Parts: sequence; C-alpha cells; structure tokens
Amino acid sequence: MASEDSARPRPRIAIVGGGIAGLAAAHRIVEARPGTQLSLFESADRLGGVLSTLHADGFQVERSADNFITTLPWGLDLCRRLGLSEQLLQTDSRFRQTFVVYRGRLHKLPDGFLMMAPTRLWPLALTPLLSPWGKIRAAMEYFIPPRQDPSDESMAHFVRRRMGREAFERLVEPLVSAVYAADMERLSVLATLPRFREMEREHGSLIRAMRRQRRAGRQTQRESGARYSMFVTLRDGLTAIVDAIAARLPPDAIRLRAPVSGVAPAPEGRGWEICYSASDSATGESARRTEQFDAVIVAAPSGIAARLVHAFDPELSDELAAIEHSGTAIVTCGFNESQIGHPLDGMGAVVPAVENSPLLAMSFSSRKYAHRAPPGKTLLRAFVGGARRPELAEANEDELIRLVTETIKPLLRITGAPCFIDVARWPGTMPQYHVGHRQRVERIELRVRRHAGLFLAGNAYRGVGLPDCIHGGEMAAEAALSAVGLELPR
Repeated sequence: MASEDSARPRPRIAIVGGGIAGLAAAHRIVEARPGTQLSLFESADRLGGVLSTLHADGFQVERSADNFITTLPWGLDLCRRLGLSEQLLQTDSRFRQTFVVYRGRLHKLPDGFLMMAPTRLWPLALTPLLSPWGKIRAAMEYFIPPRQDPSDESMAHFVRRRMGREAFERLVEPLVSAVYAADMERLSVLATLPRFREMEREHGSLIRAMRRQRRAGRQTQRESGARYSMFVTLRDGLTAIVDAIAARLPPDAIRLRAPVSGVAPAPEGRGWEICYSASDSATGESARRTEQFDAVIVAAPSGIAARLVHAFDPELSDELAAIEHSGTAIVTCGFNESQIGHPLDGMGAVVPAVENSPLLAMSFSSRKYAHRAPPGKTLLRAFVGGARRPELAEANEDELIRLVTETIKPLLRITGAPCFIDVARWPGTMPQYHVGHRQRVERIELRVRRHAGLFLAGNAYRGVGLPDCIHGGEMAAEAALSAVGLELPR
C-alpha cells in the first residue's frame, strides 16, 4: 500500500538565482527531501554567480573569492557532505602576515594586530606605520571607557573613538576595506564586526579583550591582519563546490539562460507564479513562460529581488532596493619569480585610502596556496574599485591592466611584463552594510513572513562570506520545505 507521502502530489519549489546561496538551497532540498520537484532559474549560461575558477597556462585563478573562513562551520560542513573534504587546503604557514602600503612602500603590519586591535603592544610600539603620537593614542584605548549607547555606529566612528585617527587611517581602514570594499564612514560595526563592540562592552577595552584571549590561547601571536590560519580553499578551485552541487541536482532542475521577470502570488492564494524567459531548443527563440510553485526562494541580488516583489509588496521592494552595492575589478598577473625583487614573505598587502592609490589590496595568491602557480612562477591578484573608486569596477580592460601593472611594479620591484593576465570585473556585487543595516534586514524579514511560501537568501542580508551565503541558502531551503509540509529527516 502506498505511503501517505507517496500518495500526495510532490511539492514544487522554485529557486531564483544560481549563485552559491541558491545552489546551497537547492542542495539542501534534494539532500533532505529528494522527491521534491525543484527548479533553479539562472539568467546566465553557467552556475556559481561570482564564484569562478580559471585554469590556464599552468595557473589556477580564483576570479572572485579565493578561500573561506573555518570559524563559521557551514562552508566546511557543506564540503564534507559533498565529499570534498580531502581537497581542503590551509594557507601556507610560512607566510601568515600582511603588509601595508605606507608612502609608496610595503611595511609589515605589526605582529598580532588582528583587523581592529593588537594582541601585543610591543610590535605596535615599533611599527613605522604610526607616528609617536599615533602609537600613544592607540595605546590609550586601554583606558577609554566603553560606550554606553547600544545603537549602531560607523566603523570609522568606532575605531577613531577607541584607537584614534592614525590607527584608523593606517591600520584598520585598509584591512576592513579589503574585505568589504566599503565607505568606512557609512559601514556598520554591528552588521559587520559586532564582536568588537561586544569586546568593548564585556572587557571595557579592545586591547584588554585581545590580551585576555591571547593568554587563553585563542589567538596566534605572529599572525597579522586576517586570521589566515583559519582560512581554507579547495585544491581544484572553489568552483568544485558548484560542480559537486550541480552533479547532485535532478537533470531537469537547472534552468540556465532563464531570467525571471516576475514573482507573484498565484490566483486564489495557492502558491506562487514565476514568469521567466526560456529559449526554445528547436528554434533558439526566447519565449515568456509562467509556472506555478508551492514555494519560492529568491536568491538573486537584493536589487533584482526588489524588482521581482514590487508588484505585490512595494514596501518590501523599497527596503530591498535601499541596500546599496559596490563593485570591484580583479587583475591577476603571473610573473617569473626572477622578475620580482620583493621576497613576497606574506599573504598580501592592503592599501590605505590616504595613499591615494587605485589599489584596494593585493593578494600574493601563490604564496597563500602554492599550487596556484607552476614552478618558477608567481601569481598576484590586485583589487581595485569598491566605494573608493566605483568607476574602476567597469573600466576598460586595457586601462585596468595598465593602471595595476604601473602601480604594483614599484611596490614589488617588478621588472618586465607579466607572462599571464586575467581581468575579472564584478560591478554592483558587494552589498554595503551601512549603519542601520541590521534593522533594515529585520524589517525585510518581518515583511517576507507576511507572504507564506516566499523566502530570501544571499549576501545582502546577514553576511557576505561564503559560509554565510551557504548558511542563508540552507536556512531558506529548510523553511521552504516546512512551508510545503515536508518535515526534515532526523
């Protein structure tokens, strides 16, 4: 006799957007309830969104994100479930330090300075990156009372308040800009690095908190900048995640070159209608089609999500549209090792805004992970654009190459031309978590809950990193399964 589950019609769930959030949602659905009818709509001709790995001339180039942090479990957990654990690689322990550009030269970030505060005061006292007064002002952070007002504030205001202007401009601003490509005067502390506000509240001082964590053994003394020991990548490139998920989805689930133009409640309030374009396999002509689903996960960028929901919820649309985005361009260059005079004894370099350089940061890609360049070669990635120079995210390719090579050559003492070049441009792909972002997201989530069977996922809401996007997609998938009456397996 057929079970009650098999007697019911199989629920239909649509996912709009084939980036990592949409893919994580799709994988979680087929993993938890493989009988679900799933359709994933992607406007491009490939999956993965900004995740893109290029293999060329013996180089392995990550054209956007090149690794992910392991302190958040969701990236590692997905790799394990996809059978990719054996591919995971850590950064090279010999090079876990960061450089800062100061007056046109590279200087080491003080040992133990992690994103916003030092774990050790002696390296800070010796650094040439700060003047004597800048060092004294930064050390005074130990004695500055914590802010009592729990409301949000900008990154610039928070760091200047705690560490002073110089430490902000020369140390913190370039480190945070390299991650968020944002305007520090508008970037929200609570939406990006809330643990530092928590440290201020709980310990009264960032320096006091970091020193206590160091004594407790939770910090690596000689690391600087990002916590490089906590980052991993995949030997075959991050698109191995994309390929592994795609291989597990039903063959008819993936709809490439199928842009969605509308999402609307179905007639009589029974599910959702998706309006999209699809190419006829016989004629190649594009035609508009409409299909009905029991639930919809919109994992497209928030600006696209705003357009899709506008017809039935203008207020939700306005909130989504208000999330601003910046973009970057990444110029990747390969050189013979003999062409580079700098020892490249670190993971990369960040560039303060006060340097007036077109660069946001550089990554010594084959120092982080040696397999990315063939023997005798070095691979470098240079980042431009962001909130500082948004026009560079869409600049002419030849102009970007000229600008980057002219800038990095004196910094790294490079002679001659690169033997390999790749340019990746990502305009409007980095959401800006401005002051008040957390409250905006709470309002968005409250309005979404009014529409049964509608869910959002992506980097615009609660984290821009790969693990955050994976987690958001999986949470949306589980909520969608629950909405259509399917329990998760225990």
